[in-house]
Amino acid sequence: MKIPLRSIGLIGCFAALGGCKTAPPNTFKFTADLPPGFAYVAAVYYAPEKGQTCTLDRRDNLAPVFNSKWRTDYKPDAEITIRKTVKGCPLVVRRIELEINSSYGKTRGDFSGDEAMVFIRDDLEEQFKGVFNEAGESTFHGQCEWWFRTSGKPRILRKILDCRTVDASGARAYGKTFGAFSPDQLLGKTVRMKITLAEQEKPGWGDTWVKVPNGWKRCLGHGYDDPHAYCNGNYTDFSTFKMPDGRICSIYPTCTE
Repeated sequence: MKIPLRSIGLIGCFAALGGCKTAPPNTFKFTADLPPGFAYVAAVYYAPEKGQTCTLDRRDNLAPVFNSKWRTDYKPDAEITIRKTVKGCPLVVRRIELEINSSYGKTRGDFSGDEAMVFIRDDLEEQFKGVFNEAGESTFHGQCEWWFRTSGKPRILRKILDCRTVDASGARAYGKTFGAFSPDQLLGKTVRMKITLAEQEKPGWGDTWVKVPNGWKRCLGHGYDDPHAYCNGNYTDFSTFKMPDGRICSIYPTCTE
């Protein structure tokens, strides 16, 4: 009697292993929902498992980096190993350092970013520990906001990205965006960072711009040589500024009044 090849494979599996078993997952997926034009960079850091006394040289425990070329080769999904052994030292993932980046102009320097973090600890308090739904996904939230300022004598407009965590009501809180988990929570699961963008931009610091009906006007200060140009009560004398695309403007963001 001729035995099908599939049956032969199963017989061999049971003979060698005492039964075919699926290996437990040793990875989780990290992904992000970001505003259009945004990208993240992730550096994954490992440390010896709890109770281990082994150490590794830095070169033997370099952090894997995802989306280092975020401008040209961005992928929202990253498959992250939870535990691994390097030179006999058992390691476990301990944190993911994140950069949230976005460009506001066409030159390479016309971008800004802010940090976020995923903490991974064995002994997290329940109040800080992320919760997974029935689909095996946990989401932590943040909001980014653009701050604008001028730089240099031509008063070139620059933008700063400021990203914060959000509270239970969805309002921006003080701290940076973060999630926290224990290693065993992550097996085969998905961790999602969801970032929204504030509708309104605002000046990088106070008393330098004046709000007008259709935007913001830049205070003149003591003239174009004044690097700070605070208003100091003068809300009638304003300066022009240069947009990243080269336009000379008198009001932000519409450029002309």
